[in-house]
Amino acid sequence: MTELPTFPDLKGASVFITGGGSGIGAALTEGFLRQGAKVAFVQRSDGSAFCDAMEKATGNRPLFLPCDITDIGALEGAIAAAAKAHGPVTVLVNNAANDQRHKTLETDESFWDWSIAINLKAYFFAAKAAIPGMQAAGGGSIVNFSSISYMMGNAGYPVYTTANSGINGMTRSLAREFGPNRIRVNALAPGWVLTQKQKDKWVTPEGLKAHLDRQCIPDPLEPADIVGGCLFLASNASRAMTGQALVIDGGVVVTG
Repeated sequence: MTELPTFPDLKGASVFITGGGSGIGAALTEGFLRQGAKVAFVQRSDGSAFCDAMEKATGNRPLFLPCDITDIGALEGAIAAAAKAHGPVTVLVNNAANDQRHKTLETDESFWDWSIAINLKAYFFAAKAAIPGMQAAGGGSIVNFSSISYMMGNAGYPVYTTANSGINGMTRSLAREFGPNRIRVNALAPGWVLTQKQKDKWVTPEGLKAHLDRQCIPDPLEPADIVGGCLFLASNASRAMTGQALVIDGGVVVTG
């Protein structure tokens, strides 16, 4: 992993990451572990081997809690288990998502419900479960992963882009509601990050070239490129920043 700044307040922090054992999530877990944080993560597939690898690489072992985040009861239970093991969760990273391609006229209600459950509903209920502990601790940080896909008006996954846009609205409302408790809520919107899943399913030479031509910086994005921004949002370095969307996309979407 690229060498990152150290954020002293993250040492010993109780961090909970959804989808923290693969793709961007795995890079985030490693990044927080290297800060000395106590990291718990959930995913459906077995994360034991990843935990072994992280302990060997960082000297800090994460806590893997098997969970399907669409099962809200199980998600709430996992957050409670993380709090029991590590103390109240003061950094929540809602990272897990699924950008399954689909077409509007071929989308049925069950697919809509499935996609929203993963990409939006779970974010809300994870925040709801973590916030009381943050209130008791005197503050915390929630980082909701979105995407630039809805900003670009991309076709090919309309329910996913709907959820991404909803994440921004939810982020702003939670920031306003819980700011008095010193709970900060921000969104992080990556560009096209070349995870193994993206390479296996969606990346083509032509598509990648067209996307890189839209970036200001010509280099493909890797999961490690997203870690620094997430650490910043989680740490007290961003203590006055809430209700915002941080874009890390190589300069496809220029804001301001």
